[in-house]
Amino acid sequence: MPTTDETTAAATVAATAVRTGRLEAPGATLHYEVRGRGPLLVMVPGGSADAGIYDALAAGLADRWTVVAFDPRGYSRSTLHGPTGEQLPGTHSEDVARLIELLSPDGAPAAVFGSSSSAIVALDLLSRRPGLVGRVVAHEPPLVELLPDPAAGRAVFAAVQESFLRDGVEAAMATMAAGLAPAGGAGGGRYEVATGADEESRAATGPVEDGGATAPPQESGGASEAEAKATAKAAATAKAAAEATARAGAGAGVDAVAAAEAATVRRMMANLPVFLEHVLCSFSGHVPDLDALRAAAPKLVVGVGRDSRALLPAVAAERLAQRVGSATAEFPGGHVGLMEDPVAFGARLREVLLG
Repeated sequence: MPTTDETTAAATVAATAVRTGRLEAPGATLHYEVRGRGPLLVMVPGGSADAGIYDALAAGLADRWTVVAFDPRGYSRSTLHGPTGEQLPGTHSEDVARLIELLSPDGAPAAVFGSSSSAIVALDLLSRRPGLVGRVVAHEPPLVELLPDPAAGRAVFAAVQESFLRDGVEAAMATMAAGLAPAGGAGGGRYEVATGADEESRAATGPVEDGGATAPPQESGGASEAEAKATAKAAATAKAAAEATARAGAGAGVDAVAAAEAATVRRMMANLPVFLEHVLCSFSGHVPDLDALRAAAPKLVVGVGRDSRALLPAVAAERLAQRVGSATAEFPGGHVGLMEDPVAFGARLREVLLG
């Protein structure tokens, strides 16, 4: 007869086992992965990432939620039915809506998490299809049109795209690191919330529910060296891919987790050209429907990294929260905190989702 420990271990394995599927959508076939049981939680990959970026987070949350991650259209195992063209947040948010309609138990509203560019997708979903979601956690959406100087923000990402088209991926990622670093780069390289938010933002900010979150701070301290390093890490995907691949090939004894991580990074590398040419500028330049988000603000929590508050994505995120009156929540690490410490990031995400 199984012991209590054996029964618990078996239940844990069953909860974290990955079930895969394919969903036909207009113009694409989507690969998705499901873990756990319970209310639906959809985790939308950002940047050039696919479902694999959430392996550790999804496994940690599968005891409480049915966790769904997927490859965005045109990435990895989600194939387009035609040539790759400019990608739009609205198209991607409809893909998330289709996944919710397919997978949500009893049609109940889902929780949705997105980080960076995928936070923009999550926001678009909330504004267009609020009835499908019960909570949206949008971690540092880089919405340049909400910055104090939108033109400078647009210039940062336009320079990255131009660098890619001219000189390739490595040059583009170096341009991004320089443009977002606090010490300089395109567009000044630093974005801070001025002491005392603008009156329009203040007027739009109503009472903020806590629920594991707090109101946005009204000022931001100086950017630290740690913040610059966090942004550089986000831009150094090429180096990370090389290192992970080397580790995976170092010997036959490499475990399955390390091999899976290396495979994820290799796929991210392969997705970078699509991200840099067809996603980066159209997503970061997206203008959100602030009126719709204001109406849905009780469902929204805007996430900001503890180490990245002076950088462009966090500044845009805090200004969004101010404009629509939503709650904010501080997360461990910087813009790529979910990669820096998945355990701590996942624990904080759990608090926010349950708050």
